[in-house]
Amino acid sequence: MFDNNKILVVIPARGGSKRILRKNIRLLADKPLISYAIDIAKSSQYVDDVVVSTEDSETASIAEKFGASVVRRSPDLAGDLIPVDPVVYDATVQKEKIAFDEYDIVITIQTTSPLLKTETLDKAIEKFADFSIDTVISVMSNKHLSWGYNESENRYFPLYSERLPSKYLPNEYIETGGIFATRRAFMTPNSRLGNNIDLIEISQEESINIVSYEDWWVAERYINRKKIAMIVTANNDMGVGPIQRSISLASKLLSDNVLFFLDENHQLGIDIVKSFNFPFKVYDGEDELFKLLEEFNPKIVVNDIFDTTKEYVSHLKEMGFFVINFEDIGVGSEDADVVFDALCEHDGGFGNIYSGYQYYLLRDEFYFQPRKIVGPDVNDVLIAFGRNDTNNLTERVLESVLDSGYAGRIDVIIPFNYQHKDKLIQKYESYNNVQIYNNIKNISDFMLRADIVFSSAGRKMYEICSVGTPCICICQNGREQTHDFGSPENGFINMGLADTLSNEEITNQFKLVWQDFELRQNMSNLMKRVDLKHGFENIWSVVEQKYWASDFEQRH
Repeated sequence: MFDNNKILVVIPARGGSKRILRKNIRLLADKPLISYAIDIAKSSQYVDDVVVSTEDSETASIAEKFGASVVRRSPDLAGDLIPVDPVVYDATVQKEKIAFDEYDIVITIQTTSPLLKTETLDKAIEKFADFSIDTVISVMSNKHLSWGYNESENRYFPLYSERLPSKYLPNEYIETGGIFATRRAFMTPNSRLGNNIDLIEISQEESINIVSYEDWWVAERYINRKKIAMIVTANNDMGVGPIQRSISLASKLLSDNVLFFLDENHQLGIDIVKSFNFPFKVYDGEDELFKLLEEFNPKIVVNDIFDTTKEYVSHLKEMGFFVINFEDIGVGSEDADVVFDALCEHDGGFGNIYSGYQYYLLRDEFYFQPRKIVGPDVNDVLIAFGRNDTNNLTERVLESVLDSGYAGRIDVIIPFNYQHKDKLIQKYESYNNVQIYNNIKNISDFMLRADIVFSSAGRKMYEICSVGTPCICICQNGREQTHDFGSPENGFINMGLADTLSNEEITNQFKLVWQDFELRQNMSNLMKRVDLKHGFENIWSVVEQKYWASDFEQRH
């Protein structure tokens, strides 16, 4: 009841439907379609009674199992061409006779709007607080350049006065069929429409109206979409690798509801996520993070923050979340549901660690980049030591390549936080064959154009391998030495730890690769044998298997 108005919800549910057979009792994401409308209505804080109008015994039985009362409609109200008005009027009259009472507001909810929210229904009811409102109808915005057709003149004509971008067009609304609420006094066998109409605009999701199998597929995708929290950061110490991976992952989960959670003290990460237009929330400290997660209530939490504690991951598990960690070197990895580490090979840890190149997630630009065709000449060398070039390998390798007598083009890509940037540019600005780039967006193009690449033994190895350009790796630190992928069997020449190498050794190794066409061909061919374009499928198949097993265990 609302403001002393007794409220009835009528759900028309014919047994026969032509486009989707037995539509109302078919399972939509494990529940009969009709059950969604019943649940929406019964969850309202204002609705007094819910009645289903049907001529079909099976539909009636299912409706009663989900808590609705049922009135039988006569066969003459069950035909294909019968409008909704007489059906709702008949159901209302029958229900009032059964209840020995009259209703003040009658609301029609269609079974074909399963994504309607109870909060929306209640907001529609609250509009009747204005006594001048007779009818409330759910609508969605329809700002488009529309056209009509004149049959007598056999021509089309515009329904607009001026061609404008959609955001500047006047407001237009179309009915969704989800909610049609009216005061009982205005109901007749042929109409439910009062004199003073109000509209309630609903979201595109709620407005989905199932009239075809395509609509059914879309509705089921919406219902099954999961809330996923991405907890990730980027700063001068950690670089941008983790956040690039999270963005790549999020871009492939568009059918789910992904929300980023970013440390407010690390502006770099915030700026990057903003640039990709993903939704995000910022937090300051774990307590605030946990509070935000509680509000969002995701099914899955993804951590790409390198070093988790046991207390942190345990708390996430206690909150009921399925926890995925990437490249986690902390003890929290022991309690995560699944850990992926493409860089380091593991023995499986606690049975939750999946390691190896199969779980590397390429950035989008590498999926459509063609493979390198190695030629006999070396005309372009790429030097790209990403993240923190603490050993200044960028300059050391550049000097070594120049010392070899190589006179071709050298592209140097320096990381965003490269501390020797100004000195390097000043030192080599007079070299016609040296081009220095900073903060580029299309590194795959540089990798493809190059004939030899110098890089560290980090994530860039996988990107280079996906293109197939011969690569000489130099490890920045001891951890990179544990990255087994940068090995001869995958087409790399790995020179080992930077601080154990002289510039002369780098020069000699470069000359060896530069001057040996067959070697470069073999390196490229070995790279091309590695499948790096199915990392997401490999990751998500593990996640789905583990997630559903965990969900089953919790429910039983």
